Amino acid sequence: MHIPEPKLPQQGTTIFSVMSALAQRLNALNLSQGFPDFAAPPQLLEYLAKATLDGHNQYPSGDGLLKLREQVAQIFHHRDQVHLDPISEITVTAGATIALHSAIQAFVHAGDEVIVFDPSYDSYGPAIQLAQGVSKHISLKSPDFHVDWQQVKDTITSKTRMIIVNTPHNPTGAIWSKEDWQTLIELIQDTQIIVLSDEVYEHIIFDKQRHYSAFSFEALRNRSLVVGSFGKTFHVTGWKTGYCVGSSHLMQQFRQVYQFACFCGVSPVQVALSQFIEHCPEHIENLASFYQNKRDYFINGLKETSFKLKPTQGTYFQLLDYSSIRPDLSDYEMCQYLAHEYKIVTIPLSAFYKMPPQSSRLVRLCFAKKQTTLDQAIHILEKIK
Repeated sequence: MHIPEPKLPQQGTTIFSVMSALAQRLNALNLSQGFPDFAAPPQLLEYLAKATLDGHNQYPSGDGLLKLREQVAQIFHHRDQVHLDPISEITVTAGATIALHSAIQAFVHAGDEVIVFDPSYDSYGPAIQLAQGVSKHISLKSPDFHVDWQQVKDTITSKTRMIIVNTPHNPTGAIWSKEDWQTLIELIQDTQIIVLSDEVYEHIIFDKQRHYSAFSFEALRNRSLVVGSFGKTFHVTGWKTGYCVGSSHLMQQFRQVYQFACFCGVSPVQVALSQFIEHCPEHIENLASFYQNKRDYFINGLKETSFKLKPTQGTYFQLLDYSSIRPDLSDYEMCQYLAHEYKIVTIPLSAFYKMPPQSSRLVRLCFAKKQTTLDQAIHILEKIK
């Protein structure tokens, strides 16, 4: 039997799976993959147990529990003064990644070009490739990972179908300013380009800065899809529940694809989330300060180490510059060195690039951890000279 050529011949196992497996094998401290090691809110878990016992165990609406969609609409209204129709403009999805994938499959056709800012979340490129689109990668500018808008302007062509934005940005923690969004609006206002805005860390932003969503801007209202994640917001990444927001004409096309990629999300999870949001609104209100305390504790503990850093603006990831320690090692080699010699596992920044810069000496760590875990990480990193 002839085995057909793979559709993703260059894609192996994701770096997240590789490094987490390495942590398991070496019994090392795992700061690579982005998940908390502390418990979810107890009340949320009680709502989930009750939802299962109350019989919410069959298919929900394919578009998601209406009450949960209404709460997403309220969040956008409170933050961005945007009025969303929960019925026609919001879909609850089985995680953010399937929402991103479905959006790309819905709007990118063979030969269409999609602008991606590197370093970038690793699902974008393969999804574009499966849609037979062409990824156009633009590297963000170090050290603060800002957008080179002249390069964006030069990259846009008549074939550009989509631009993927990620703010707050994984893996760098950079955030888009109001001026960034306004510049984008000016560049695409006379085009048919769709904006796919990955905003899964929307509530995790620091130093009293503001999160600007694509939906904060009226000019982007009818050409944008915004993707969010309940898993990131409520410390339940394993529940794989997210959402997609878009104007009704875009959402209709999104749902045409999503229904065949994943008919619906998990019913009791949606019930539990909707009840928790209703009864515990302070969770979202306090989330930024909750994670800023962890960020500040972590980076203060690293002041006496040989690593250099710039405090992350958002997400629960921090980049560490090791150039004064082992500049002879690539970031992938440094991650292997840290894992085998010091039993701490991180992620190389180069894994988020199509064409990684040779000079990069940065690794990414996750600080969504208990204080005891952060103390253990600080103790290890202090030893590395």
